Amino acid sequence: MPRGQQPPCLPPCGRGEAKDSTRSELLKGSPEAEDGNIEYKLKLVNPSQYRFEHLVTQMKWRLQEGRGEAVYQIGVEDNGLLVGLAEEEMRASLKTLHRMAEKVGADITVLREREVDYDSDMPRKITEVLVRKVPDNQQFLDLRVAVLGNVDSGKSTLLGVLTQGELDNGRGRARLNLFRHLHEIQSGRTSSISFEILGFNSKGEVVNYSDSRTAEEICESSSKMITFIDLAGHHKYLHTTIFGLTSYCPDCALLLVSANTGIAGTTREHLGLALALKVPFFIVVSKVDLCAKTTVERTVRQLERVLKQPGCHKVPMLVTSEDDAVTAAQQFAQSPNVTPIFTLSSVSGESLDLLKVFLNILPPLTNSKEQEELMQQLTEFQVDEIYTVPEVGTVVGGTLSSGICREGDQLVVGPTDDGCFLELRVCSIQRNRSACRVLRAGQAATLALGDFDRALLRKGMVMVSPEMNPTICSVFEAEIVLLFHATTFRRGFQVTVHVGNVRQTAVVEKIHAKDKLRTGEKAVVRFRFLKHPEYLKVGAKLLFREGVTKGIGHVTDVQAIAAGEAQANMGF
Repeated sequence: MPRGQQPPCLPPCGRGEAKDSTRSELLKGSPEAEDGNIEYKLKLVNPSQYRFEHLVTQMKWRLQEGRGEAVYQIGVEDNGLLVGLAEEEMRASLKTLHRMAEKVGADITVLREREVDYDSDMPRKITEVLVRKVPDNQQFLDLRVAVLGNVDSGKSTLLGVLTQGELDNGRGRARLNLFRHLHEIQSGRTSSISFEILGFNSKGEVVNYSDSRTAEEICESSSKMITFIDLAGHHKYLHTTIFGLTSYCPDCALLLVSANTGIAGTTREHLGLALALKVPFFIVVSKVDLCAKTTVERTVRQLERVLKQPGCHKVPMLVTSEDDAVTAAQQFAQSPNVTPIFTLSSVSGESLDLLKVFLNILPPLTNSKEQEELMQQLTEFQVDEIYTVPEVGTVVGGTLSSGICREGDQLVVGPTDDGCFLELRVCSIQRNRSACRVLRAGQAATLALGDFDRALLRKGMVMVSPEMNPTICSVFEAEIVLLFHATTFRRGFQVTVHVGNVRQTAVVEKIHAKDKLRTGEKAVVRFRFLKHPEYLKVGAKLLFREGVTKGIGHVTDVQAIAAGEAQANMGF
């Protein structure tokens, strides 16, 4: 059977029933994929001991592929044929599945079941079951979701409702716990990046702060963690929003649109950023309690039109039931073009449960093989935040791009202004505000560095294994597309360049094979950083801006320099 081919989702209940016209389509899906966390099983009735042990081994493999999660579709043959089972056989199969899950330390939750029209007098059903491993060794499944949207669309309020477990009072009470600065509380507008966590236990139940839990208790009780990255909606904080999208490596993004204002302000800009950086996104239409039903429908139609435009090429999918939410989660993970749309209220709580179902079922968007390959590489940690914590010392926050990081590891951090890398030791690690001994590639965390001088650190640095012998540059080339410029883009133009966690002003030194660029044109451009050298890798995504000027691209070449040459190269 073909490797890497994604299996189909079950059609939603109540829609596309197996009528004669569509019966052949429904009864025949694509074959089961060897990779991935979805397993087809026709039936699991009274297996022999040998067969049972084989099934348990198979479940361990699927759980490993889904990093602790697997979906079993009972009543489906390996070739994708939707056969279904009689009620007694289905009950016996679920009982066997429960025994298998117990053996590997997992819980099962029935996601949905539906009848299928097969050649039989007896009603036959297909059941879809979520198998989730009880967390061990702190390796819960962690998904990072960036939250985008125009100012006043209700981003912080929605996150407050999800993570605190209490509905908003209509005057912003839910968002108060999320703000980090006094001026944010006074204005009601986010200006910095904040992180909020929402957990799901092995049975798919929500774990949040509603029972006066601490962050540590939420992590201990959860098998799956959703980390929301709350980004600023106001245009003057756009640089902060771009930094959050490029640096924190979100798995996907949630674009919030207010039902009463529709696509307004920075909504199109945020949508464009997600598309440019190839971050999969889904849409939440908020404040439906403030509008008439026709207004909500008009906003949804407006979104659908924008998503179908040539620049987006997305397939909108309106979620109106729990079954839709299950299908949306699976389709979203399988196809980058599918864009689920939710309509909800943070005040009345309308359809809030559908978003929770979606987040609970949403599988990891990168497969285990990719993560294994990253873990084999040398350690590289991006520095995104720097703090001083009393009795702990200097603490840095960021994402481990590759390798494995443990307590006590000796790393080097840089580049400094003169291009050097300094030795340091990782004293302790925290993930989602709870202690952790081992950090793996793709995970975000904070690392305590003890008495290391904070003044030597800045955002945009990397902490790497000493064996890596990292290369730095002040001059690099990138293949770019100029998304917008009022006149012509020429040599000498200065822009703010974003590459991963790097954010610095650079000047255009040369445009290869052209004198100037206009909106929509492509070219290979040579840039020079103005302040200090940076650590860049060939192939890294690049985004640059200056006023209304915007462009995207990727790094094609770096002119590596040695530490001693750095200041001379910067023109000092």
